[in-house]
Amino acid sequence: MTEVRFYHLTKTSLDEALPKMLEKVIERGQKAVVFSADERRLEELNQSLWSYRPESFLPHGTKRDGGIESHPIWLTTKSDDLDTAEVVFIVHGASPERLENETIKLCAILFDGNNSSAVQDAREFWKELKAADHELTYWQQNVRGSWEKKA
Repeated sequence: MTEVRFYHLTKTSLDEALPKMLEKVIERGQKAVVFSADERRLEELNQSLWSYRPESFLPHGTKRDGGIESHPIWLTTKSDDLDTAEVVFIVHGASPERLENETIKLCAILFDGNNSSAVQDAREFWKELKAADHELTYWQQNVRGSWEKKA
């Protein structure tokens, strides 16, 4: 079964937290898909991944960059693309139709804790996944911005 983790962002933005997580995926030699519900915000995320740290390069692509298979990190709004990665990051309130397949090992759902609508959506998604018998964990940022497992 796919491991599902909820990440409650309280001290950093998605643009700050996601690149660090994606770096860990690359270090482990895994492939990641970032799945968004919003094409415009996905493009903003695409731009921020190119410039988040001047001394490093985080290889990624979108539908404008060719085929999904040639990019270790793929940014998309298409749920069909989830099947191509070991690690899936769900952002911007996206809600995939399914999370179970042989490829996906980890699903990380990141949401803005300073946005009450995003928090409510995450709670509803938690309930939905729990009812479908997924094993879930909940991580929240502490005052230093580090992750602490809360549930």
